[in-house]
Amino acid sequence: MELRQLQHFVAVAEERHFTRAAQRVNIVQSALSSSIRALEEELAAKLFVRSTRQVRLTAAGQALLDKARIAIAAVRDARDAVAAVQGLRRGRVSIGTVQSLPAFLDLPPLIERFHGLYPDIEVRLCQGSSSQLLDKIRDGRLDLAFLPLGDPPQDVATTMIACDALVLACAPGHALAGRRDLSLAELRHEPFVDFQPDWGTRTLVDRGFLDAAIERRIVFEVNDLETLLDLVQRNLGVALLPEAVVAARRPSLGTAQLGEPELCWELVAAYLPAQDGHAAPADGAAGAFLRQLHERVSPGIDLCAVVAIPEPG
Repeated sequence: MELRQLQHFVAVAEERHFTRAAQRVNIVQSALSSSIRALEEELAAKLFVRSTRQVRLTAAGQALLDKARIAIAAVRDARDAVAAVQGLRRGRVSIGTVQSLPAFLDLPPLIERFHGLYPDIEVRLCQGSSSQLLDKIRDGRLDLAFLPLGDPPQDVATTMIACDALVLACAPGHALAGRRDLSLAELRHEPFVDFQPDWGTRTLVDRGFLDAAIERRIVFEVNDLETLLDLVQRNLGVALLPEAVVAARRPSLGTAQLGEPELCWELVAAYLPAQDGHAAPADGAAGAFLRQLHERVSPGIDLCAVVAIPEPG
Protein backbone atom coordinates (compact mmCIF):
# COMPACT_ATOMS: atom_id res chain seq x y z
CA MET A 1 0.00 0.00 0.00
CA GLU A 2 1.47 3.32 -1.08
CA LEU A 3 0.70 6.85 0.02
CA ARG A 4 -0.33 7.87 -3.48
CA GLN A 5 -2.90 5.05 -3.55
CA LEU A 6 -4.44 6.36 -0.35
CA GLN A 7 -4.49 9.87 -1.80
CA HIS A 8 -6.22 8.57 -4.94
CA PHE A 9 -8.72 6.62 -2.83
CA VAL A 10 -9.61 9.67 -0.68
CA ALA A 11 -10.02 11.83 -3.77
CA VAL A 12 -12.52 9.38 -5.30
CA ALA A 13 -14.33 8.95 -1.98
CA GLU A 14 -14.73 12.69 -1.51
CA GLU A 15 -15.51 13.59 -5.15
CA ARG A 16 -17.71 10.53 -5.71
CA HIS A 17 -16.66 10.74 -9.32
CA PHE A 18 -13.62 9.27 -11.06
CA THR A 19 -13.20 12.06 -13.62
CA ARG A 20 -13.31 14.85 -11.03
CA ALA A 21 -11.01 12.86 -8.72
CA ALA A 22 -8.51 12.36 -11.55
CA GLN A 23 -8.50 16.12 -12.20
CA ARG A 24 -8.02 16.77 -8.48
CA VAL A 25 -4.93 14.56 -8.17
CA ASN A 26 -3.69 15.59 -11.62
CA ILE A 27 -3.49 12.18 -13.29
CA VAL A 28 -5.40 10.63 -16.19
CA GLN A 29 -8.57 8.73 -15.32
CA SER A 30 -7.22 5.39 -16.51
CA ALA A 31 -4.23 5.69 -14.17
CA LEU A 32 -6.55 6.57 -11.27
CA SER A 33 -8.73 3.56 -12.00
CA SER A 34 -5.66 1.30 -12.10
CA SER A 35 -4.45 2.68 -8.77
CA ILE A 36 -7.81 2.03 -7.08
CA ARG A 37 -8.02 -1.43 -8.62
CA ALA A 38 -4.51 -2.30 -7.32
CA LEU A 39 -5.48 -1.10 -3.84
CA GLU A 40 -8.62 -3.22 -3.86
CA GLU A 41 -6.62 -6.26 -4.94
CA GLU A 42 -4.09 -5.70 -2.16
CA LEU A 43 -6.84 -5.38 0.45
CA ALA A 44 -8.92 -8.16 -1.11
CA ALA A 45 -12.00 -5.97 -0.77
CA LYS A 46 -14.19 -3.81 -2.98
CA LEU A 47 -13.92 -0.18 -1.91
CA PHE A 48 -16.45 1.41 -4.25
CA VAL A 49 -19.76 0.53 -5.84
CA ARG A 50 -19.63 1.94 -9.37
CA SER A 51 -22.65 2.80 -11.45
CA THR A 52 -23.21 4.87 -14.58
CA ARG A 53 -24.28 7.85 -12.50
CA GLN A 54 -22.37 7.72 -9.21
CA VAL A 55 -19.61 6.17 -7.16
CA ARG A 56 -20.26 5.30 -3.51
CA LEU A 57 -18.23 3.67 -0.78
CA THR A 58 -18.73 0.12 0.31
CA ALA A 59 -18.62 -0.76 4.00
CA ALA A 60 -14.96 -1.68 3.55
CA GLY A 61 -14.33 1.60 1.77
CA GLN A 62 -15.99 3.57 4.56
CA ALA A 63 -13.81 1.79 7.13
CA LEU A 64 -10.68 2.61 5.13
CA LEU A 65 -11.57 6.27 4.57
CA ASP A 66 -11.03 7.43 8.15
CA LYS A 67 -7.74 5.53 8.42
CA ALA A 68 -6.53 6.85 5.08
CA ARG A 69 -7.22 10.44 6.10
CA ILE A 70 -5.29 9.91 9.35
CA ALA A 71 -2.34 8.36 7.49
CA ILE A 72 -2.21 11.19 4.94
CA ALA A 73 -2.41 13.82 7.69
CA ALA A 74 0.38 12.08 9.65
CA VAL A 75 2.66 12.08 6.60
CA ARG A 76 1.89 15.76 5.99
CA ASP A 77 2.65 16.60 9.62
CA ALA A 78 5.91 14.66 9.43
CA ARG A 79 6.96 16.55 6.32
CA ASP A 80 6.05 19.87 7.94
CA ALA A 81 8.06 18.98 11.05
CA VAL A 82 11.14 18.14 9.00
CA ALA A 83 10.74 21.31 6.94
CA ALA A 84 10.42 23.36 10.13
CA VAL A 85 13.61 21.93 11.58
CA GLN A 86 15.49 22.36 8.31
CA GLY A 87 14.21 25.91 8.12
CA LEU A 88 15.08 26.47 11.80
CA ARG A 89 11.51 27.36 12.68
CA ARG A 90 11.50 24.96 15.61
CA GLY A 91 13.56 22.15 17.06
CA ARG A 92 16.31 21.65 19.62
CA VAL A 93 20.11 21.70 19.78
CA SER A 94 21.97 20.09 22.67
CA ILE A 95 25.46 21.45 23.37
CA GLY A 96 28.18 20.27 25.72
CA THR A 97 31.25 22.15 26.96
CA VAL A 98 34.26 21.78 29.21
CA GLN A 99 34.82 24.23 32.06
CA SER A 100 37.72 26.13 30.53
CA LEU A 101 35.76 27.15 27.43
CA PRO A 102 35.08 30.80 28.44
CA ALA A 103 38.74 31.74 27.98
CA PHE A 104 38.41 30.91 24.28
CA LEU A 105 34.74 31.25 23.50
CA ASP A 106 32.19 33.23 25.49
CA LEU A 107 29.29 30.83 25.11
CA PRO A 108 26.40 32.67 26.86
CA PRO A 109 26.42 35.62 24.41
CA LEU A 110 26.61 33.13 21.54
CA ILE A 111 23.54 31.30 22.86
CA GLU A 112 21.78 34.64 23.39
CA ARG A 113 22.45 35.69 19.80
CA PHE A 114 21.35 32.29 18.48
CA HIS A 115 18.13 32.52 20.49
CA GLY A 116 17.48 35.97 19.05
CA LEU A 117 17.87 34.64 15.51
CA TYR A 118 15.95 31.40 16.10
CA PRO A 119 13.62 31.96 19.08
CA ASP A 120 11.75 28.68 18.62
CA ILE A 121 14.90 26.52 18.71
CA GLU A 122 15.42 25.18 22.23
CA VAL A 123 19.08 25.24 23.33
CA ARG A 124 20.18 22.74 25.97
CA LEU A 125 23.59 22.97 27.63
CA CYS A 126 25.65 20.68 29.85
CA GLN A 127 29.23 20.58 31.15
CA GLY A 128 31.43 17.54 31.48
CA SER A 129 34.81 16.02 30.82
CA SER A 130 36.03 15.43 27.28
CA SER A 131 35.37 11.71 27.49
CA GLN A 132 31.89 12.25 28.91
CA LEU A 133 31.02 14.71 26.17
CA LEU A 134 32.30 12.41 23.44
CA ASP A 135 30.20 9.56 24.82
CA LYS A 136 27.14 11.80 24.71
CA ILE A 137 27.90 12.76 21.11
CA ARG A 138 28.15 9.07 20.19
CA ASP A 139 24.83 8.08 21.73
CA GLY A 140 22.95 11.10 20.41
CA ARG A 141 22.44 12.95 23.69
CA LEU A 142 24.47 15.90 22.33
CA ASP A 143 24.45 17.45 18.87
CA LEU A 144 27.61 19.46 19.40
CA ALA A 145 30.36 19.67 22.01
CA PHE A 146 33.27 22.06 22.54
CA LEU A 147 36.22 20.33 24.14
CA PRO A 148 40.01 19.97 24.15
CA LEU A 149 41.17 16.97 22.19
CA GLY A 150 44.42 15.11 21.84
CA ASP A 151 44.06 12.11 19.55
CA PRO A 152 40.92 12.56 17.38
CA PRO A 153 38.49 9.64 17.76
CA GLN A 154 37.69 7.75 14.59
CA ASP A 155 33.91 7.77 15.07
CA VAL A 156 33.44 11.45 15.92
CA ALA A 157 34.07 14.36 13.54
CA THR A 158 35.89 17.44 14.82
CA THR A 159 36.53 20.96 13.59
CA MET A 160 39.37 23.02 15.05
CA ILE A 161 38.24 26.17 16.83
CA ALA A 162 41.45 27.44 18.44
CA CYS A 163 44.78 26.35 19.85
CA ASP A 164 46.93 27.84 22.57
CA ALA A 165 50.34 26.95 23.98
CA LEU A 166 50.46 25.43 27.44
CA VAL A 167 52.38 27.44 30.02
CA LEU A 168 53.48 26.58 33.51
CA ALA A 169 51.16 28.27 36.01
CA CYS A 170 52.73 28.81 39.41
CA ALA A 171 52.59 31.08 42.43
CA PRO A 172 53.82 34.62 41.69
CA GLY A 173 56.99 34.17 43.74
CA HIS A 174 57.87 30.74 42.39
CA ALA A 175 61.48 30.25 41.28
CA LEU A 176 60.36 29.27 37.76
CA ALA A 177 58.07 32.26 37.22
CA GLY A 178 59.11 34.33 34.21
CA ARG A 179 61.20 31.63 32.51
CA ARG A 180 60.85 31.52 28.73
CA ASP A 181 62.54 28.25 27.73
CA LEU A 182 61.51 25.82 30.43
CA SER A 183 62.08 22.12 29.69
CA LEU A 184 59.86 19.29 30.88
CA ALA A 185 62.92 17.72 32.49
CA GLU A 186 63.15 20.69 34.86
CA LEU A 187 59.64 19.87 36.09
CA ARG A 188 60.48 16.31 37.06
CA HIS A 189 60.44 17.00 40.81
CA GLU A 190 57.81 19.76 40.89
CA PRO A 191 54.53 18.92 42.68
CA PHE A 192 51.72 19.10 40.13
CA VAL A 193 48.09 20.04 40.49
CA ASP A 194 46.11 18.46 37.67
CA PHE A 195 42.68 17.35 36.61
CA GLN A 196 41.31 13.84 36.89
CA PRO A 197 42.64 11.58 34.11
CA ASP A 198 39.75 12.30 31.72
CA TRP A 199 39.40 16.03 32.44
CA GLY A 200 40.78 19.16 30.80
CA THR A 201 44.42 19.18 29.77
CA ARG A 202 45.36 16.02 31.67
CA THR A 203 45.57 13.72 28.64
CA LEU A 204 47.69 16.22 26.70
CA VAL A 205 50.12 16.77 29.57
CA ASP A 206 50.37 13.06 30.37
CA ARG A 207 51.23 12.34 26.74
CA GLY A 208 53.84 15.11 26.67
CA PHE A 209 55.69 13.71 29.66
CA LEU A 210 55.32 10.14 28.38
CA ASP A 211 56.81 11.09 25.00
CA ALA A 212 59.71 12.76 26.81
CA ALA A 213 60.16 9.65 29.01
CA ILE A 214 59.84 11.80 32.14
CA GLU A 215 57.84 10.93 35.24
CA ARG A 216 56.11 13.75 37.06
CA ARG A 217 54.73 14.01 40.56
CA ILE A 218 51.01 14.73 40.83
CA VAL A 219 50.01 15.65 44.37
CA PHE A 220 46.48 16.98 43.77
CA GLU A 221 43.85 15.69 41.32
CA VAL A 222 40.75 17.85 40.96
CA ASN A 223 37.81 18.10 38.60
CA ASP A 224 37.22 21.84 38.49
CA LEU A 225 39.37 24.68 37.26
CA GLU A 226 38.84 27.08 40.16
CA THR A 227 40.06 24.59 42.76
CA LEU A 228 43.12 23.87 40.61
CA LEU A 229 43.93 27.58 40.31
CA ASP A 230 43.41 28.14 44.04
CA LEU A 231 45.89 25.38 44.89
CA VAL A 232 48.46 26.82 42.47
CA GLN A 233 47.87 30.33 43.83
CA ARG A 234 48.69 29.08 47.35
CA ASN A 235 51.99 27.59 46.09
CA LEU A 236 50.85 24.03 46.76
CA GLY A 237 51.78 22.91 43.28
CA VAL A 238 52.23 23.94 39.64
CA ALA A 239 50.07 23.21 36.61
CA LEU A 240 50.36 23.22 32.84
CA LEU A 241 47.43 25.16 31.40
CA PRO A 242 46.54 27.06 28.23
CA GLU A 243 48.01 30.55 28.43
CA ALA A 244 44.66 32.18 27.69
CA VAL A 245 43.00 30.31 30.56
CA VAL A 246 45.55 31.61 33.06
CA ALA A 247 45.33 35.16 31.71
CA ALA A 248 41.53 35.17 31.78
CA ARG A 249 40.87 33.34 35.04
CA ARG A 250 43.87 34.11 37.27
CA PRO A 251 46.14 36.85 35.83
CA SER A 252 47.87 37.25 39.21
CA LEU A 253 49.59 33.87 38.84
CA GLY A 254 53.17 33.54 37.71
CA THR A 255 53.81 31.80 34.40
CA ALA A 256 56.72 30.25 32.55
CA GLN A 257 56.98 29.53 28.82
CA LEU A 258 57.90 26.02 27.73
CA GLY A 259 60.72 25.47 25.27
CA GLU A 260 60.75 22.56 22.84
CA PRO A 261 58.72 20.47 22.55
CA GLU A 262 55.85 22.94 22.78
CA LEU A 263 52.56 21.52 24.02
CA CYS A 264 49.54 22.95 22.21
CA TRP A 265 46.05 22.83 23.68
CA GLU A 266 43.46 22.47 20.93
CA LEU A 267 39.80 23.37 21.23
CA VAL A 268 37.51 21.56 18.79
CA ALA A 269 33.85 21.34 17.98
CA ALA A 270 32.85 17.67 18.01
CA TYR A 271 29.80 16.11 16.38
CA LEU A 272 28.74 12.94 14.63
CA PRO A 273 29.92 12.92 10.99
CA ALA A 274 27.24 13.62 8.42
CA GLN A 275 26.14 10.62 6.40
CA ASP A 276 26.83 12.52 3.19
CA GLY A 277 30.48 12.88 4.17
CA HIS A 278 30.41 16.62 4.98
CA ALA A 279 33.11 17.68 7.40
CA ALA A 280 30.66 19.68 9.52
CA PRO A 281 26.89 19.79 10.06
CA ALA A 282 25.83 22.29 7.40
CA ASP A 283 22.08 21.94 8.02
CA GLY A 284 19.83 22.23 11.05
CA ALA A 285 20.33 23.96 14.36
CA ALA A 286 23.80 22.52 15.05
CA GLY A 287 25.09 23.81 11.71
CA ALA A 288 23.59 27.24 12.33
CA PHE A 289 25.19 27.36 15.77
CA LEU A 290 28.60 26.46 14.36
CA ARG A 291 28.36 29.19 11.74
CA GLN A 292 28.42 31.84 14.46
CA LEU A 293 31.80 30.82 15.82
CA HIS A 294 33.97 32.63 13.30
CA GLU A 295 32.76 35.99 14.62
CA ARG A 296 32.43 35.08 18.28
CA VAL A 297 35.87 33.71 19.26
CA SER A 298 37.36 35.87 22.01
CA PRO A 299 39.95 38.38 20.79
CA GLY A 300 43.58 38.11 21.83
CA ILE A 301 43.83 34.32 21.42
CA ASP A 302 46.56 32.81 19.26
CA LEU A 303 44.23 30.98 16.94
CA CYS A 304 45.33 28.03 14.84
CA ALA A 305 42.01 28.08 13.04
CA VAL A 306 38.56 29.51 13.36
CA VAL A 307 35.49 27.74 12.05
CA ALA A 308 34.49 29.33 8.77
CA ILE A 309 31.44 27.52 7.48
CA PRO A 310 29.68 29.24 4.55
CA GLU A 311 26.45 31.00 5.24
CA PRO A 312 23.43 29.04 4.00
CA GLY A 313 21.99 29.77 0.58
